[in-house]
Amino acid sequence: MKKELITPRTLKGFRDYLPSAMIPREQLIETAKSVYRSYGFSPIDTPALEYTEILTGKGGEESDKQMFRFEQGGRDVAMRFDLTVPFARFAAQNINELGTPFKRYHVGTVWRGERPQKGRYREFVQCDFDTIGTNSNSADIETLFIIHDLMLKIGFTDFKIRINNRMILNGLLELHNLESQSAAVLRALDKLAKTSPEAVISEMQEQGGLTQQQAEEVLALMTVQGSTEEILNSLEQQLKENERGTQGVLYLRELFTAADRAGIPAERIVLDTSIARGLDYYTGTIYETFLDQLPGIGSVCSGGRYDNLADLFTSQELPGVGASLGLDRLLAAMQELNLLSEVSTPAPILITQMDAVFTPEYLRLGRNLRQAGLNVEVYPDTKAIKKQLKYANRHRFKIVIVAGTDEFENQLWQVKDMQTGTQTAVKEEELIDLIQEILS
Repeated sequence: MKKELITPRTLKGFRDYLPSAMIPREQLIETAKSVYRSYGFSPIDTPALEYTEILTGKGGEESDKQMFRFEQGGRDVAMRFDLTVPFARFAAQNINELGTPFKRYHVGTVWRGERPQKGRYREFVQCDFDTIGTNSNSADIETLFIIHDLMLKIGFTDFKIRINNRMILNGLLELHNLESQSAAVLRALDKLAKTSPEAVISEMQEQGGLTQQQAEEVLALMTVQGSTEEILNSLEQQLKENERGTQGVLYLRELFTAADRAGIPAERIVLDTSIARGLDYYTGTIYETFLDQLPGIGSVCSGGRYDNLADLFTSQELPGVGASLGLDRLLAAMQELNLLSEVSTPAPILITQMDAVFTPEYLRLGRNLRQAGLNVEVYPDTKAIKKQLKYANRHRFKIVIVAGTDEFENQLWQVKDMQTGTQTAVKEEELIDLIQEILS
């Protein structure tokens, strides 16, 4: 009886990662980790599954709808949709042991049942960093510095970090006694980049209960134009009767002054009052990062201050601020800009096997080169050299090392530069210098 095969397939919105995709992905993650560590952030991890009550209501109505939720053993559980809400729960449970302020980074998979699109999947990895346990604007400013340094370390110079402060919008809503409608107003404003101002005004009226005049005033404040100083002066004037809004303007002034003093180019930081960040838990400074060459791909690093998130889990005050690198979106952008090298192995060097008699020598050389800090693969079989070179080309090795009976008699190794086609015979003591010269 013929065995019935199962058709291999992946769920919509999910994907497999071949080595050619995973290698740049891991490199990007390591780059992010190195930047986070340079600022003193420590790694943590949390479970993929949480009790549903931990996650619901924290990211807004849309996040609740997109959550992967199910019953398991009589428990109502859900898969985390971001890393910030689990971090708030984590901090509430562990803060007495950790102390404050606590700086963490977390690289982990999250799940959202949203419509898949280019560079966006239902399962994706976030690379977060957060500082919790301080209200200081210094932590907000440092968050900006980290985003800037991270983009540079990845290899980008042409990007814009768009900055706003939710205290400004909240202050305006307070002036009009509209605080209870803030969630609906935020959801409408968050669509400003994708729809018309008229549609945003209409949604604020329909979903938030604002009058036409109130909606227009909110939109006018959130779309102020001019230089950074002109925008700040305008906001200061409009919000002078509200303490929260005035404080938000002050924090933004401090941020731009500190960035200038630190030598961050002014053209990379933009005060954009239209940035709202749709997640309900943001309360202060917010950040969105766009690539100049591909603004349409969306923000590749976003975040903000969330002073009240952990209040749901503890009576201890745990204000926080942080951001998340959009790994998959950034990789899609880098691929479109031809910034990813096409490799399918992390080892640039291949040692071929010409004769099984010398297998111990090939393996010995591989180990010696690894001990010298080089990534090396030894081909496992003594197949024809043509097949081994075909393997080397397919996996884009930079260097192939060859040695047969003649080479061993003369104590030589043939080193082939796969890019130039040049082949050089050297003694083993000269081998590392030649390899490093080719790789550099």
